[in-house]
Amino acid sequence: MKMITTTYDGKVKKTTERDVQWIQDDISVENRVVNIYPQVEFQEIIGFGGAFTEASGYVLSKMSEKSRHEIIESYFGSSGIGYTTCRLHLDSCDFALGNYSAITDPNDFELKTFSLARDEEYILPLVRMAQQNGKEELQFLLSPWSPPAFMKTNKQKNGGGKLLPEYRTMWGQYMAKYVKAYWDMGINITMLSVQNEANATQKWDSCVYSGQEEMEFVRDYLGPAMEEAGAHDVQILVWDHNKERVFERMSEALADKEADKYVGGVAFHWYSGDHFEAVALVSRCFPGKKLIFSEGAFEYIPSEGIDQLDHAQAYAHQMIGNFNAGMHAAMDWNLALDKDGGPNHVNNLAIAPIMCDVQNDMYEVQLSHTYLGHFSKYIRPGAKRIGHSTYRGDLEVTAFKNPDGSIAAVVLNRTKNDIRYRLRFCGKLADELIANKESITTLLIQEQH
Repeated sequence: MKMITTTYDGKVKKTTERDVQWIQDDISVENRVVNIYPQVEFQEIIGFGGAFTEASGYVLSKMSEKSRHEIIESYFGSSGIGYTTCRLHLDSCDFALGNYSAITDPNDFELKTFSLARDEEYILPLVRMAQQNGKEELQFLLSPWSPPAFMKTNKQKNGGGKLLPEYRTMWGQYMAKYVKAYWDMGINITMLSVQNEANATQKWDSCVYSGQEEMEFVRDYLGPAMEEAGAHDVQILVWDHNKERVFERMSEALADKEADKYVGGVAFHWYSGDHFEAVALVSRCFPGKKLIFSEGAFEYIPSEGIDQLDHAQAYAHQMIGNFNAGMHAAMDWNLALDKDGGPNHVNNLAIAPIMCDVQNDMYEVQLSHTYLGHFSKYIRPGAKRIGHSTYRGDLEVTAFKNPDGSIAAVVLNRTKNDIRYRLRFCGKLADELIANKESITTLLIQEQH
């Protein structure tokens, strides 16, 4: 077994690897045990990734070709952390250089003026670079932040508002056309959310749907439009907001049988807390539907700096809790931002795993990038989550069986003390292991079991 551990003692990141030998399991061993049960399988994992925002594309366009390649390699290349499942925004979001839409003519019901020229400036070049340099095919979740201003009650993309009834058909067709246009460019859209943060009136691009409105839009407009476009295999995801109401919104969306046939799953964020139990309820009550973590990030406040350990631990804690509750895929927010946490057209600044000083062509890889890699590099698409148990709550564990039969388990210790444990696996025992204080470990088991 290989043991890969990252520590951050004295704010110095250190990743070490060592081999661990097995001994025969001993029936008398009862204490300090972590169990892994490969014979007990749960959900299949789709993949990991981040978001190709216009902000990320713009920032990386200002870096040298060498730096840009290194950053892309760190996510998608053979030496990177194995990203395969990423997010794109449909039209503008807050991490864009400004508001924009693919259509601005309110009378163009036939979508003749539809154009992705804006996406061609910064987003699509970055996507193509990732596709060319990546070791695996990429797939994408496409998410709208707001319909065009003319389709909304408040006549602007920012500030919430609602979709006007007379534009529901056009908006459904518009979204389907976006998917098809990306397909035609070789960009594999496999998931489509109805609305980013469907319950939030934001100062940036936003639009509000009640649960009933979202269900009706999927049932009567978006689902049929996707079918007509030949995109019925794309998973339509509802909610795309925080977890505290994920069960209620999924229940509302699936209460109607006609809507149910179009809804492939639910997307969620982390901004209202853990709520792992709510995710587990969705998994238990709606088997067959996908549970997708579509966004999580920390606000950038210059006066407070960046607490790299706290942020990295939060990512890992969310990964473990959500996966153990039934999550199928996890997507971070911006792939890269500038050193000031932008650009963002309403100054809603954030922290990305890679922060760039474009003036000096320098970048910093955050500890969160490394922590994310403890999952994404070793848990491959098609893996199955498997059974486990841990002897104490602050020794957080999740485990997976990859398609090649190898086992990857992640062990997180957020405490300020080392935690000793023994690993039991298929009649074997790895004795006297240590989860170092404030560390993350990936355990890789390649042996036959």
